[in-house]
Amino acid sequence: MNIEATKDLLYRMADDELIIGHRNSEWTGLGPILEEDIAFSSMAQDKIGHAKALYEIMHTLLGEDSPDKLAFGRKEEQYRCCHLVEHPIGEFDFSLVRHFLFDHSELLRYEMLKESSFTPLAQLSKKIFGELKYHVLHADTWMKQLANGTEESRARLQSSLNECYPLALAIFEEGDFEKEIIDSGVFTGEGVLKEKWMETIQTKAAECGLTLPADDGSEHFGGRKGYHTEHLKPMLNEMTEVFSLDPNAEW
Repeated sequence: MNIEATKDLLYRMADDELIIGHRNSEWTGLGPILEEDIAFSSMAQDKIGHAKALYEIMHTLLGEDSPDKLAFGRKEEQYRCCHLVEHPIGEFDFSLVRHFLFDHSELLRYEMLKESSFTPLAQLSKKIFGELKYHVLHADTWMKQLANGTEESRARLQSSLNECYPLALAIFEEGDFEKEIIDSGVFTGEGVLKEKWMETIQTKAAECGLTLPADDGSEHFGGRKGYHTEHLKPMLNEMTEVFSLDPNAEW
């Protein structure tokens, strides 16, 4: 196993989970109905828990810093999250469509990782996969409900899909060690994942009467190499504010 290649994969995965977890937490107290306030808060906890578990693997097995320092002690350019997760929550339709696109990619990713040659990751993936099934069920249920609601609700979903879909394609931007990851059996690869995801999303969108835009998403690449949107830095400043006051504090 190539350690640097494995670290690169885990950073991409963990940073996605951490940032979208923080974004989902911003719905706490703001959900359109109480049920959604609770749902997004719960999913935010899950995402941040997934990130912590991945950072813990890197810390205990791959020689990286503590989970707290990996989550809150890095500079903006050291994060490897995709652009999709960085954007503010916007209106509910935007967050719902982002949730739908991202969590379907996560469900497929962790299903594939259950067969990883890196045993700690394979074992963790089996646990996370079970949680993600509920996240995807939540997203699919609300997508269908709103797509079959009013003309306005469907139009808003289509508009958010037009915005989010190109961003979501950058989830599959390859890291610097893609060949090593595939050759070592740690992960089957972003290309295979993207193909599975696109097939799923096309089917789900059609069931909702929605159309995927024609965009290759290339203009949104860069996050995996540390180039981020203008939204990430302010979010990190807020997210790391307490940690930055005393990085060595013990709670």
